[in-house]
Amino acid sequence: PATDGPQGRRRKLLEEDGPVGQAGRRQRQRYVTKVGKCQVNLGNIQEKKRFLSDIFTTIVDLKYRWFLFVFMMCYIVTWVVFGTIYFFDAWARGDVWHQGDPEWPACIENVDGFISALLFSVESQRTIGYGARMVTANCAEGVILLMAQSIVGSMIDALMVGCMFVKISRPKKRAQTLIFSKNCVISRRDERLCLMFRVGDLRESHMVDAKIRAKLIKSRQTAEGEFIPLEQSELNLGYDTGEDRLFLVEPQIICHVINARSPFWDLSAESLRREQFEIIIILEGIVEATGDLCLPAGMTCQARTSYTEDEILWGYRFEPCMSLEKGAFHVDYSRFEMTFEVQTPAASAKELQELQELQELQELEQRELPTFSLGWGPCAP
Repeated sequence: PATDGPQGRRRKLLEEDGPVGQAGRRQRQRYVTKVGKCQVNLGNIQEKKRFLSDIFTTIVDLKYRWFLFVFMMCYIVTWVVFGTIYFFDAWARGDVWHQGDPEWPACIENVDGFISALLFSVESQRTIGYGARMVTANCAEGVILLMAQSIVGSMIDALMVGCMFVKISRPKKRAQTLIFSKNCVISRRDERLCLMFRVGDLRESHMVDAKIRAKLIKSRQTAEGEFIPLEQSELNLGYDTGEDRLFLVEPQIICHVINARSPFWDLSAESLRREQFEIIIILEGIVEATGDLCLPAGMTCQARTSYTEDEILWGYRFEPCMSLEKGAFHVDYSRFEMTFEVQTPAASAKELQELQELQELQELEQRELPTFSLGWGPCAP
């Protein structure tokens, strides 16, 4: 059908981005879930051989059930393959038919079938060495096979043990103890309209060199008619002042100042109900248990979350959750999500600045008016 083409997909995205009522808005697809999972599926990848060129990362990225399956199959396949080769070698040389003959120059002693050859393969690769089965000096191919299996076994050990260590030690689960507030708030701070959210770390072992950044995901249409789906824009969280680098020992409120360079410059409380966008928050840092305070070369952890337009509270502020108790600061995480309403103008930051400039201009005119009257007043008779 025609709706499956590029125009149909473009129309569908435009309809999803169109202004709809807050009450009648249906649940739409998020770009990133609240727990940080990216909702993007990659399909129709033609050059899948690229994944084999980086086999180490490909194995590490597998789910645990498939990773354990590959881990076991690497050993089982090599045992079976070399066991089969050992059996055919013993069968071709006649060792199978001369068991118990002390005069027969056997290549592999005490191999009388496939099962015994398989046991010999496992014993050789895992260096068990029960002593019942062994390769003798009567054949060169047996020595070559034993050397080849030892080299292949060492390579598999290095790859699989390395993959297992990296997969277990990856700090993905560390992100579970990095929490974000469920809602963003918009209110005035230092006479500027700001978008704010709160982050916290539940562990006593802190993140080293923690940095935070934010992306705005929103589809738009250019003046030339080009449709850009899910365009990414940067939200300044204090990169120029260093405020994006966090010392995350207690919950902190992250602030984005809505100024002329902000994508929310024209956003008001009324237009917020009609907008459709998503804010992606990315918190990165080095796990203290794997790094060093002086030379942070440990493993990097990344925690993500997102906020849609209906998760932004206009005219609210976060309640404090830290107090001083018994000579130490106490953090009450039961108040982490709490907000309270504050008086905030419903106008956009652009309108507020224009209003402020107009007021300043009127005050300037009022100050200049008396001087003007004194110089050009009516003359005395």
